[in-house]
Amino acid sequence: MPINSDNGEHPPDADLDLSDAELDALHNLQLGIEHVHRAYGSLLEFHHRLGHAMDRVSDAEDELREAGHEEWADAIRDDHLPAGAVSDQWTYELVEEFSAEFVAEMDEFETAVRNELADGVGHVRERRQQRRIRERAVDDG
Repeated sequence: MPINSDNGEHPPDADLDLSDAELDALHNLQLGIEHVHRAYGSLLEFHHRLGHAMDRVSDAEDELREAGHEEWADAIRDDHLPAGAVSDQWTYELVEEFSAEFVAEMDEFETAVRNELADGVGHVRERRQQRRIRERAVDDG
């Protein structure tokens, strides 16, 4: 009897009749979504690191001004601190746009495909692998 880690009943993927191509597609789509989320985390890290960098540049502006280097301090104030990181966008704008548009759209697409092909069940390949490994342990044990 297949073991489900939740309650001992058949796992949610047991009744899914999926072709190898469908299993591959679901698996790759899910891995792709996981990497999209990792990219989002990297973008957040970039946002935070650049924010800290700009705080230090702001400190340098104050110190240059204090040391009598008004031209350099003004350049920081007028040209560098207000500038956007990419195409005149600040990093928070990139984070918001990436999250609201790209990540959300990719999540919705993956969910729609998974709902259509696998009745909403995620990680079908991994669930089947888990079941095979557990059944082997029970059979050999």
